[in-house]
Amino acid sequence: MEQKTKIHAEDGKHDLVITREFELPLALLFKAYTEAEIVEQWMGTKVLKLENKQHGGYRFETPDAKGNIVVRMHGSIHEFSEEKRITRTFEMENTSFPVQLEFLDFEATSADTSKLTMHIIYRSVADRDAMLKLPFAQGINMAHKRLEDVVHMRMNKKQNTEHS
Repeated sequence: MEQKTKIHAEDGKHDLVITREFELPLALLFKAYTEAEIVEQWMGTKVLKLENKQHGGYRFETPDAKGNIVVRMHGSIHEFSEEKRITRTFEMENTSFPVQLEFLDFEATSADTSKLTMHIIYRSVADRDAMLKLPFAQGINMAHKRLEDVVHMRMNKKQNTEHS
């Protein structure tokens, strides 16, 4: 089955572009990236900090089933434009991967659908290629599917509560 999340990586370049169209209105897609409770649900991580503003930052950590921290991620938010763009750094602690720069662009494609385009810049071609050797494409596709599922579940729950 074809993956909905597309990754475009040109040989010899130190960046890549990820695109995904969602069956979600723009406002809800944007909330999935900016509301801690939703981020925790679809990413399966704990949000320790999420300051959605220019010069803000974020810090996440993911534990295993025993509560041991498997990975910590953090970064700085350089640009925050409601329902349009988030420009941020992203770094995974205790890994060999250096910090990367991410441009997340959000756009409405209809009243009920939206698109996310992520342009990620790595320090080197080797760093980018090392990331692509991991099950990166499958992982981000699964995460985006969970994002869509979590938001749909929340929408349905809200609608059921309103009609009760």
